[in-house]
Amino acid sequence: MMNITPIVKQLLIINVLFFIGTLFVGDPAYQILAMFFPENNDFHFWQLLTHMFMHGGFAHIAFNMFALYSFGSTLEHFWGSQKLLFFYLSCGLGAVLVQTGVNYYYFNEAVNVLGAHGFEKAEIVKILNEGKINTQWESILTATQYQQFLSSFLGTMVGASGAIYGLLVAFAFMFPNAELGIMFIPVPVKAKYFVPVYMLLFDGFFGIFGNSLMGIDSGIAHFAHIGGAISGFLIMWYWKKNQFNNNRWN
Repeated sequence: MMNITPIVKQLLIINVLFFIGTLFVGDPAYQILAMFFPENNDFHFWQLLTHMFMHGGFAHIAFNMFALYSFGSTLEHFWGSQKLLFFYLSCGLGAVLVQTGVNYYYFNEAVNVLGAHGFEKAEIVKILNEGKINTQWESILTATQYQQFLSSFLGTMVGASGAIYGLLVAFAFMFPNAELGIMFIPVPVKAKYFVPVYMLLFDGFFGIFGNSLMGIDSGIAHFAHIGGAISGFLIMWYWKKNQFNNNRWN
């Protein structure tokens, strides 16, 4: 087991303090610090950053922090602290931008359908920001469109998962033949196989088809995971192409 490194330690402490704080403060903390849809009245610009340190429950933060310790400490050992922090925050920002872009698509797709039936976007946004819903919308939109429409505008995004997925990609880049022990799989799997297959099957499949197949919102921001992974891949690809990956930032 590798010793915990400085930035990973600080990130762990910040996440745990945020989590403990939300246990005492409750919903007001999420209303201020979780990531809201940009046209929602509860959106604030700092949520692009603060949402990464908020978590929805003990299992959520425990999994993310274990992954941060497991992969982040190894990467920081080779990269240096500043490089790890830059990479981590960049992947987290990439995650929220991709998820927000997908939410915009879902929301405006529904708005266009409602617009064809005489509903103005400004009025739709006004009604939603008042905490209300027009019951006619459900009869106009398909069940999937209606669910995505409401969850995009009213839902929130929390968690470090996007940044964690970036770390997973970076680890697979640097240590492709490292064998990872995975629950429910009796043999170790090399990182270069596990990371892309897991992301394609779990987040790619369920991100696109999950709601329509199960008829419910799982509450998992699959496209944020994909966004973090894509951000990590692009950064690693650029660094490797320019031999930048060999440089430490202390």
